[in-house]
Amino acid sequence: MTPSAADVEAGQAVYTPATLRSYDWFVLGLSNRLIWRCSTPRLLAMYNRHVTSNHLDVGVGTGYFLDRCRFPNDRPRIGLLDMNTDCLAAAARRISRYQPTVLRANILAPLEIDEQPFDSIGMNYLLHCLPGTLPEKAAAFDHATHLLRPGGILFGATLLADGVRKNWAARRLMDLYNRRQIFSNRDDSLEQLDAALAQRFTTHAIEVVGCAALFSGRRASQ
Repeated sequence: MTPSAADVEAGQAVYTPATLRSYDWFVLGLSNRLIWRCSTPRLLAMYNRHVTSNHLDVGVGTGYFLDRCRFPNDRPRIGLLDMNTDCLAAAARRISRYQPTVLRANILAPLEIDEQPFDSIGMNYLLHCLPGTLPEKAAAFDHATHLLRPGGILFGATLLADGVRKNWAARRLMDLYNRRQIFSNRDDSLEQLDAALAQRFTTHAIEVVGCAALFSGRRASQ
């Protein structure tokens, strides 16, 4: 059963203009380093390794990584895709120098978007906020790859409940976020993520850092 748009909205409703103002400090500064044990510089390095000058970000947050990462040239084509209009507005403002294309859509539903495909797609800290089981949420990979060129790469990071090491604070905070429907990852496992990527990409890789799985998958060239 495909989660409804309302189900998806529940996972991103917390991201209002007020909470987005503290997102970089609390999530990227505090939570990543002390609770999830996957530092923001580690995630930025992932962007620098995989991002291209023809890039789509799905689940855009505040636009922090697109603002800080190193694009191959100084005039990249960037798309921003999210359901949350506040996130889209914040990210678009932050990287306005690149004149990004803003796309509002539910990534768990087939995308009806008339855009030329991208060479890279980022999904950072998106999957653990989507409703459903991880095999169900992997539909996001299917829908996103319709906007990915042959040979292109999809990459990102997600917080897992199983197959990673969680300290006391991580267990407590993850449980709280699941109760409040900010997260929906109680059963998300490293094994499920690996299987989902293997089913869809010619090659894939996963690196576990703290509670996070940093992943990438490359689409077949033909």
